[in-house]
Amino acid sequence: MKAIECTRYGPPDVLKLVDIPKPIPKDNEILIKNKATTVILGDCELRGFKFPQYGFGFKLLIRLGFGITGPRKKILGQQLSGIVEEIGSEVTQFKPGDHVFAYTALGMGAYAEYKSMSTEGFVVFKPSNISFEEASTIPVGGTEALHFIDQANIQQGHSVLINGAGGSIGTVAVQLAKSKGAEVTAVDSAGKFEMLQSIGAAHLIDYKKENFTDRAEKYDVIFDVVGVTRFSGCLNSLNENGIYLQGNGSVSRGEESTAAKNNMLAIAETAEYSVSRLIELGELFETGTIKAMIDRTYPLDQMVEVHRFVEKGGKLGNVVVTMD
Repeated sequence: MKAIECTRYGPPDVLKLVDIPKPIPKDNEILIKNKATTVILGDCELRGFKFPQYGFGFKLLIRLGFGITGPRKKILGQQLSGIVEEIGSEVTQFKPGDHVFAYTALGMGAYAEYKSMSTEGFVVFKPSNISFEEASTIPVGGTEALHFIDQANIQQGHSVLINGAGGSIGTVAVQLAKSKGAEVTAVDSAGKFEMLQSIGAAHLIDYKKENFTDRAEKYDVIFDVVGVTRFSGCLNSLNENGIYLQGNGSVSRGEESTAAKNNMLAIAETAEYSVSRLIELGELFETGTIKAMIDRTYPLDQMVEVHRFVEKGGKLGNVVVTMD
């Protein structure tokens, strides 16, 4: 099978197209013929070993965990959608021909034509009314957005600001907030405004021209997807009982104390991945509550160019890679 390997950390050019044996599923595994995967910024960070949001100590732990000079899991990629081709002898919940989508977690391996996954992993049935390309965008962006939006307990009429609204997480978050009856303000670059309006953003702020914290407007919820703000800097932009969500950073104990004193809540935590959450997301996509935003699609042999494009920033939603 064809796959993309990363044998050492470095620029996109370290990614190489290779031919390797097709996996053989174990008794409790299914073999998925991969139809599409989605490249996220986290893939680029791991490939280049660039984690600007973390300090030296945490980066050292990451290197010890993932590999010293290069990833131990040489085939990167965290999400995919495809067709079950074979099943192990103990598998009962899936059969050959089933359409599925999956989050591969630390097992990686989505940058390949085939992927074996345990039935105890994060793999669920694909909605029949969406494409493999659309389904491949669901696991990471969908889980991250749903986790934090659920924490906010958004009600009808709430005002919600989403910073970094135009990426894989933000586009889902905008749609989820809108579906709950919120008035959504989207912060991103002007080139994404038309797309953001089409999925429910009522107000738009170009972060390249102004900082939303300099405005007089206040919000019930601020969700910083990209992790470039601090809670302390957003205090004046939150209503009483407001909620600040930090999706890619941290909130200190001191900031939590400040939040409590101001009848606010500051949350920065790791999203929880589960089969039940993937099923819920699949249903939201199936009913049209959420639509997949796909900027562009590439074939597998152009993975170097994909990483260059995603790494430079500015993508509208998701960038998909197909295996055919």
